Order: sequence, then C-alpha cells, then structure tokens
Amino acid sequence: MDNKVSVNPMSLADRTVIVTGAGQGIGRAVAELVVALGGNAVVADMNPDALALAEADFPEGRFLGVAADISDEAAVQNLVHQAVQTFGAVHGLVNNAGITRTAMIDKMTIEQWNQVISVHLTGAFLCTQAVGRHMIARAKAGEENPGAIVNISSDAGIQGTVGQINYATAKAGILGATMSTAREWAKYGIRANCVAFGVVETPMTETIRTNEKFRETYMARIPLGRFSTAQEVAQPVCFLLSEAASFITGQRVSVNGGMQMAV
Repeated sequence: MDNKVSVNPMSLADRTVIVTGAGQGIGRAVAELVVALGGNAVVADMNPDALALAEADFPEGRFLGVAADISDEAAVQNLVHQAVQTFGAVHGLVNNAGITRTAMIDKMTIEQWNQVISVHLTGAFLCTQAVGRHMIARAKAGEENPGAIVNISSDAGIQGTVGQINYATAKAGILGATMSTAREWAKYGIRANCVAFGVVETPMTETIRTNEKFRETYMARIPLGRFSTAQEVAQPVCFLLSEAASFITGQRVSVNGGMQMAV
C-alpha cells in the first residue's frame, strides 16, 4: 500500500487571484474554481449588481468584489490596492474581461474599434502592469514564485473572424502581450500564459449558439461535436495559475474541442 501523502498540484490554497470580468460567464466560473481549490477570489466587474449576486454564492472571507472599469488606470490601481489590503498579497491574475461591438470593417465606427481594444487589450495591459509591479516587489524582497498571469484570448485572434476585426485584433494582441510578459518577468519567477477558447456557452456567444446557420457552421468544425461549458474551460485556466504549471510560461493553450489545431 502506498503511504505517501496525496498532494493536489492544482491547489491554490492561501493564494489570492484577481479575475476581471467575472460577474458572469467564464470569469465567474474561474473565480468559483479558484475558491474551490482553496484560494481567494477578487472579482472585478463593471456591474455592481452582478458582484452583489456573486458575493452571496461565495464563502465568507474568500471573496472580494470590486466594481472597476479596467480600461481606467486609476480604477485598476485601486483594484489591486483593495486586493492587497484585504488578503495581503495577489498571487494570480486572470485577464478575462471582454466585450464585443460587431460590425463589418467598412462600417465599423472608431468608437466600436476603441471600445473593444480598450477593454480587451489596454485593460489587460493595465492589470498586468499593476499586478506585476506588486509581484516584482515581492520577488525582490526574496519571495520565490510570486505569481502567475493568465490571459484569455480566442481562436479569433489566431485565425481572424468576420464582423469583429476589433475583437480579433485585440485577441491577437493578447498573444503578443503574453509572450512579452513571460520574457520580461521570468527572472522574477513570474509566469505568463494564455488560454485561447473556441465557442463557450456564455451570454457573449448566444447569437452563435442560437442562430441555426451559425450553430451548424461552427459545430461542423469542432471534432468533439459540442460547445464547451464555462466550468470546463475554467480548469485549464486554474491549472496555469497553479504549481502544476510551474515550468510553463509564454505559452498558448487552445481549449476549443479541436476546432483550431496546431503542431
């Protein structure tokens, strides 16, 4: 009989993770799994009502909801400050917040372009910068493995998409930001990786999933023959936050049922 102590390499015990855009969908599922794995969840969202509803479902003392516009530098700094004040340190960041503003290229307004780039790309940069400064300070103070960053991208950022050049561009930019972060901060023990999703069952993908034509087109391209749930895609995100991924950095993990494959 094996008498070795069983260890969960994905444990997030005593670790605090900021998840942006976590009032619903993927972000909410990630925050829930962080807590289930023993960690504390700092949930950032623009919608105070969503935060209030979420708080009721989390264990007392393991959740902090912060209403924040992550495209605003001061709001991001306040978010990180509140997280540190509440839990003592931030050990993980999930840049998940996102919006869509659909239009064909020739009809897209500059406002539609800027809104999407601001949330997905500038927001991820500001959060990475603020959390990274905090992690770097702890690393310089002698702390090993001060934290991990997971950026949420999409297959759209790899192969493009019709009617959403703003979204596809932002998600492609996330890939470059991930690799640059990984290269710059590896010396501090900070890891940065990216998870690219296909079609996940969230409010953002409702049009694709409920429109018969769109649904059949996408389903035909997915070898596993279904869309993913928010709960199952949360798992690879938390894997990359955990010590189970201690030697993984600068990588893109595609979670799409085989819709987009790469060597």
